[in-house]
Amino acid sequence: MLPMYQSEAMWLHFQTDHAWNRWARYPFAVKVATGKTNAVSGEPWSERLHGEPQDYLVAPEQPWLDGYCVEEGVIRQFVAMPLGAGYTAEEQLTGEAEHGGLQLMVCPMKREVFERRFPKQRKRVEVARYSMPMDAGMPAEAEMSFDMGLAPGGRMVQEIYDDPYDLDDWDTENPSRCFVHIATSMVWRAITGKEPPTVPPTAKEYDRHGLPWFVYYDDSQTAVSGSKDLEGLDSVAKLGKKKGDVPLPENETTTADKIIGLRKGLTRAQVREGRF
Repeated sequence: MLPMYQSEAMWLHFQTDHAWNRWARYPFAVKVATGKTNAVSGEPWSERLHGEPQDYLVAPEQPWLDGYCVEEGVIRQFVAMPLGAGYTAEEQLTGEAEHGGLQLMVCPMKREVFERRFPKQRKRVEVARYSMPMDAGMPAEAEMSFDMGLAPGGRMVQEIYDDPYDLDDWDTENPSRCFVHIATSMVWRAITGKEPPTVPPTAKEYDRHGLPWFVYYDDSQTAVSGSKDLEGLDSVAKLGKKKGDVPLPENETTTADKIIGLRKGLTRAQVREGRF
């Protein structure tokens, strides 16, 4: 369970454990769905992994996910909205407000495949262990419903990378699954007796304080093409106009002045280009 305010955006960050004697992080196939609608393919939830079209992402190749894959290199942000108001991806695609929340399924690479693909190395490397955190940020307003789901927000540049391995490499017989319930601030207080995190800053406030925006590059990977079903969804702002609502009262655009490019595969002592 996690607390979110209405119109707040969510970011999923993936990091996996390092196999110190193999010079590699252990790979996992990760399915992400909202309201049991797949965030990569737009298809209904399934316990299987599919390759055509790909309906999962691969960690650690995929460092994070900010939203629905609507076309190659473009996502629409995960934005929390009240279930039943018609904004969520689930409601737009199925016409029903049944599930809400966030669904995750993680399949490890088969051990024998990992050992074959990543043979042991002589040099021992010590790397810290990581978990898979989830973070949130962006505009908010007062809650309208106790049940929350995720809806498509603004467009962002982000690639969902193609699986570099074989579909049969994944151990689909031993998945781990988690249904993450999204609670409004009122529900969070009632369940935990604690205050939720403070209301996040708007995009304008974020930019005004000089906080960075990030762009990630990995030239060694190819991107999936995106889902036609997800591409056809209305954003929260667009659907709000159709309904005559104001779901994003502080949704002002910003120029994103401070952009930091992150590139995978920099060699030791290699320096990124900077601004002068």
